[in-house]
Amino acid sequence: MTTSAYLETSPLVGSRVYLHPSCQVIGEVTIGEDSSVWCNTVLRGDVNRIVIGRGSNVQDLTMGHVSHKTADKPEGSPLIIGDYVTVGHAVILHGCTIGNECLIGMGSIVMDDVVIPNQVMIGAGSLVSPGKVLESGMLYMGRPAKAVRALTADELVHLRYSAEHYIEVKNHYLTGLLP
Repeated sequence: MTTSAYLETSPLVGSRVYLHPSCQVIGEVTIGEDSSVWCNTVLRGDVNRIVIGRGSNVQDLTMGHVSHKTADKPEGSPLIIGDYVTVGHAVILHGCTIGNECLIGMGSIVMDDVVIPNQVMIGAGSLVSPGKVLESGMLYMGRPAKAVRALTADELVHLRYSAEHYIEVKNHYLTGLLP
């Protein structure tokens, strides 16, 4: 089963969403229209919520989880992913916020309470430390991730292109019209 309830919560999946049969979407997870969740990805919204915006893709082997609510932190750390975001293969996202038109490189780890604003690229294999607030329009790389430089005009365009390409790919899967 691709989606499953946890206690009183069940995933809410928008129109034209593709969930690969091997992914697991559990509990309080909302996925916006035209998004996709790929092979062996786990989105576990059991102790807090996960929200994925419109036109985003969460690629193979990614793990998305959250931190629970406490008296000291009444909202806990939900996982929020904006619109037209590309999350590369084997990424770990834990209780962080990602803005619109971002690309999270393969094998990266983004920890609790990180805020990634719109139009940011995280290089493959990076580690974004807990609580870090990044700057829009920048490329971050490393362990721990540091700002390397401003994104070029072509890279900024590529952020949206990457998400739109995955919309096209998931549409092939939904219609059965594979190239």
